[in-house]
Amino acid sequence: MRESDNDPRARRPLHPPIEPFRTMRLQVPGGHDLYVEECGAPLGEPVVVLHGGPGGGCSPAMRSFFDPRRWRAVLFDQRGCGRSRPHASLEANTTWDLVADIERIREALGIERWTVFGGSWGATLALLYAQAHPERVAALVLRGVFLMTRRELDWFYGGGAGLFRPEAWSRFVEAIPEDERGDLIAAYYRRLTDPDTNVQTVHARLWAGWEAACATLRGGGGAPDGAYARAFSRIEAHYFAHGGWLEEDGQILRDAGRLRGIPGHIVQGRYDLICPPVSAWALNRAWPESRLHMVPDAGHALSEPGIAGMLVRIMDELETR
Repeated sequence: MRESDNDPRARRPLHPPIEPFRTMRLQVPGGHDLYVEECGAPLGEPVVVLHGGPGGGCSPAMRSFFDPRRWRAVLFDQRGCGRSRPHASLEANTTWDLVADIERIREALGIERWTVFGGSWGATLALLYAQAHPERVAALVLRGVFLMTRRELDWFYGGGAGLFRPEAWSRFVEAIPEDERGDLIAAYYRRLTDPDTNVQTVHARLWAGWEAACATLRGGGGAPDGAYARAFSRIEAHYFAHGGWLEEDGQILRDAGRLRGIPGHIVQGRYDLICPPVSAWALNRAWPESRLHMVPDAGHALSEPGIAGMLVRIMDELETR
């Protein structure tokens, strides 16, 4: 870490909002139709943006991290969420389907190599994509690192984070009968896949509300609306119940050697309750080409001022050639 990382004066404001210069729908195997947009400079340096969740979808705010005079930013909604269809679908929706989709988008747009920018689950997906296709990655810029390990899931859904947000945790837990509370991911997954859409919606708001309550340093995030919450919660629980379809717990760190030669930046909130800093620290130690930027006054969310300012600075200064 550089000392200047902790100096607020080193952070930069977001770039002005920009509209896409191109959008498209991409049909992919499994019956999914992906929404893809491109923003910024049509002949600029390409960067693909991987949103969180899984199931979160992209937002216009995500375009503001890229100087539109320099970057050709590619954003897309992953399977089942945002403007992709079918909405909230779990069919043919796995980690490896998403890794393959990133390559399909790259090929469809005629891009040889690109920077990969992702946060939270988007950081997980970015790392797995880079390990599968290192020759296609010019650089990695990650935020709020999540390595899809049992330890991380147990922390957030087993009571660790609940010690810091007891009011929100009690709402999340008390919706489940006592005899099912030993595995809250499985208990919620059963309800989020219930044939009754009303059952899904009630529990989706509780699931998404628990995460929202922990997202920022100050807490207090409200429950998302029904349509967003249903896709977000169903897809997230689906991935977590299956361990992300990884070969083994700890696979990303096991395969850190595949990142050799790829420069990277890791931006991590010191007080991130959803993805504790130990994961970012471990990744940095296993990946010598990475630089860890620990933001001292931030939690998890992309909207945290210290995190947003650091990401803009990195993207403004990033050397990809």
